[in-house]
Amino acid sequence: MKILKDILYKVAIESVKGSTDIAISKIEFDSRKVEANDVFVAIRGSLSDGHDYIEKAIQLGAKAIICDTLPEDIASEVTYIQVKDTNTALAFIAANYFEDPSAKLKLVGVTGTNGKTTIASLLFQLFQKAGFKVGLLSTVKIVVDQTEFPATHTTPDSLTINHYLNEMIEAGVTHCFMEVSSHGIHQKRTEALHFVGGIFTNLSHDHLDYHPTFAEYRDVKKSFFDSLPKSAFVLSNIDDKNGSVMLQNTVAKKLTYALKSYADYRAQILESQLSGLLLKINDNEVWVKLIGTFNAYNVLAIYGTAVELGIDSLEALRLLSDLESVSGRFQYIVSDGGITAVVDYAHTPDALENVLKTINDIRTKNEQLITVVGCGGNRDKTKRPIMAKIASDLSDKAVLTSDNPRNEDPEVILDEMEQGVEPQNYKKMLRITDRKQAIKTACQLAEVKDIILIAGKGHETYQEINGVRHHFDDMETIKEILEQLNK
Repeated sequence: MKILKDILYKVAIESVKGSTDIAISKIEFDSRKVEANDVFVAIRGSLSDGHDYIEKAIQLGAKAIICDTLPEDIASEVTYIQVKDTNTALAFIAANYFEDPSAKLKLVGVTGTNGKTTIASLLFQLFQKAGFKVGLLSTVKIVVDQTEFPATHTTPDSLTINHYLNEMIEAGVTHCFMEVSSHGIHQKRTEALHFVGGIFTNLSHDHLDYHPTFAEYRDVKKSFFDSLPKSAFVLSNIDDKNGSVMLQNTVAKKLTYALKSYADYRAQILESQLSGLLLKINDNEVWVKLIGTFNAYNVLAIYGTAVELGIDSLEALRLLSDLESVSGRFQYIVSDGGITAVVDYAHTPDALENVLKTINDIRTKNEQLITVVGCGGNRDKTKRPIMAKIASDLSDKAVLTSDNPRNEDPEVILDEMEQGVEPQNYKKMLRITDRKQAIKTACQLAEVKDIILIAGKGHETYQEINGVRHHFDDMETIKEILEQLNK
């Protein structure tokens, strides 16, 4: 039990009705989960408004209500706290309830369009190899030292974040690496957290279904760095045109990394193969088991962060060479029949182009590159024709298919994708709505030494159709099909 007034520290309160000197059990923002003596926080979401469920929360036993608009009917036995913004209030209340866990470890946030999962996950891996107890909050999973939990959002809600950070403190974790999405920043999920560092990867076309303009998307990302304290550091990709923008106005220590520009952490690609990269980082050579120019940037960000967090530079290089690739990020297999299959999460135009250019740079051009790609439903529609154009421009064959159609008609999604295919590329384009059949067709078209890229879903083990999630794993599917074809 906690005293209500104690968890209201730093909350911008507009008015109070009732006593704050009361004991409460826990915090909830989902009215369905409210129990006796809970605090219910009314959050305004895109699909529903928590203010509509205040009465229901009280009926279930809520003892206190946090809201930005007071209800007309006030229950005498309930305390009402009117605040300026309930999302921000939830962030502070959650941090206070769990006794400010982020201040008790070294928390580093990673933001940008692409590379967040790879950087956060490999930093987790590197620091574990260095002997630390580490935590991870990522798209793929949440990890508290050795214990894994499923992840539902790139950046979880404030309650979930603080719950797991508290679990980390209890487990003796000293470092945590966290993906920070634009949604998470905009919805104040990262408010009240104490970051010792922030990493900017890059910025490209994404989430314009949520942000009305690219400028807002950029500025929301930038606000994360603006909020960092003097004691923290910012490590920014200065080769990205928005890299210097992220450094403006921040009072944190400013650091840069780059392949093309002068920077604090610089790298040169000496060799690039399907088995990995030979890099020269700040005058030292290192071989890493990661592929492509985009991963060279990720490696630099990981190296720079490790050094800034106190790991010796040569030890950091040794640890880099031992890292394994992240699930669904340029994972590849070679079948018994000599066909190479690559599964990658590339679901933005920039990410897809990076992966295809990487494969084209490595291959000999004596083999076919066959790309299977789709676009998600109920998401940014403007990128659909761009994705299809990139796939058909940079592949020998492109198979357009379903990703997660969600509540949209997959045929309509494919119609919109197909509009981006140039007339000269029609002959090398196929359209197969069923994703498994699309992958099977790509395998049937492939010959010895050919390369198949399956893009868009990466680590995901489901396909969402009409709001229902069905089991579907790209890597599992292509392994199964290639094995059948080799029999």
